[in-house]
Amino acid sequence: MTETTPSQPMPPQPPDGSFEPYKPRSPEVRAVLDALGRLRQDLFQDAFAYRPLPPLSTERPFARRLPGRLREYAAWSTHLAVAAAGVLALLVSVAERQPEGPAVALLAGLLVLAPVLLTLVRPVAAFWLSLVVSWLGAVLSNAWDEWPWAPGNFLSHLVVLTVVAVRTRPRTAAWMWAITAFYGVVNVQLLGAGHYDNDVGSMLVASAIALLALTIRQIRREAEQTVTAQQTQTAHERSRRTLLEERTTIARELHDVVAHHMSVVAIQAEAAPYRVENPPPELEKAFVTIRENAVAALTELRRVLGVVRAEDYEAPDAPQPTLADLDALLDNVREAGTAVDKGVTGAVRELPQGVELSAYRIVQEALSNTLRHAPGASARVEIGYVIGGLGLRIVNGPPPRPALIKPSPGAGHGITGMRERVSMLNGEMTAAPTPEGGYEVTVFLPVATTREGDA
Repeated sequence: MTETTPSQPMPPQPPDGSFEPYKPRSPEVRAVLDALGRLRQDLFQDAFAYRPLPPLSTERPFARRLPGRLREYAAWSTHLAVAAAGVLALLVSVAERQPEGPAVALLAGLLVLAPVLLTLVRPVAAFWLSLVVSWLGAVLSNAWDEWPWAPGNFLSHLVVLTVVAVRTRPRTAAWMWAITAFYGVVNVQLLGAGHYDNDVGSMLVASAIALLALTIRQIRREAEQTVTAQQTQTAHERSRRTLLEERTTIARELHDVVAHHMSVVAIQAEAAPYRVENPPPELEKAFVTIRENAVAALTELRRVLGVVRAEDYEAPDAPQPTLADLDALLDNVREAGTAVDKGVTGAVRELPQGVELSAYRIVQEALSNTLRHAPGASARVEIGYVIGGLGLRIVNGPPPRPALIKPSPGAGHGITGMRERVSMLNGEMTAAPTPEGGYEVTVFLPVATTREGDA
């Protein structure tokens, strides 16, 4: 009998599918490979991509103060600044090479100008071109005390580093500074041995200061944009949360109003047969059906709308306020120091409880806004009973000058709540400042009319 031995586990196969033994990389190797990958992405991949520098916005504070023609030119101020820096490097290089002849001086000046102008359209390619031009300038220069950057090349390369750092990310600026340091050290060791002096230290210090300042500025700008985005999102979430809370409050009040009426219907339907002497069986059956339907509707209403109640929410013991309680509200507002008048037009009549409650809450919120945002201003409440609905107008005047009480800040949630109540009743609402400096809220709440004979 042949003895079988347990099979040994197969080593993991490499990702490329080859049969060579796969050895996992150490964290140090992975870190180096990741760094080289980022270097390739920043300075080699799409190095010659066309990325023109866009003009500036003409809506900046400084540009808005300029007249029309100069305002258009201000959009290209960045391009002009880069070109001016390149021309300055050209003049420095021409002055340095002047003893070698006009042609050589002009050629050297154009060489230092080219990478500066290239930063406007191909920033990464401009960095590599600047290194090539710097090497050519160092090799062809007779000024051995300025090695490996001639004065014109020094200024040109510093401008290129600065502009490319502005147009790219801070990580790219760090790579460029490291490559510049490597380039300078290699040139000094291989080609500059025995030379009197070199300016590698000056280049590294000057470029480090410039790149560090730009990096801090870029990081701060990104942080400000992030904070602005977070504040906008927070304000949106706060407004949405307030809207949901207001809707929840409205649903609770609606639950209380409808539940009260359905309870009354059920009780009256149960008691009605006892108020009629010898009622026919059909009438008793009809009242029983009405009561059963009312109880079923009340149960379903509590099941659906009851979920909006918080666990610690308790239904109010007192009846919900209506327009009949408006005088007490106005008295409280007057005690707070605001002179408020009330005007009523049309035939006063009883409205559905939901309409009465919403109208009361709208007036209450509008007067609260007056107390909060225009303390000391007078106000007027106008109520119009018209065919087909109820009209409301709450208007306040401007606050007194000088203001005796400082207005309280607000986020506009009161207006949101009023609009929700009006929308719930399919009404219309406008809220806007008045020409006199006050504020006006107008609301129309439709009310279905009951025709004679409807039962």
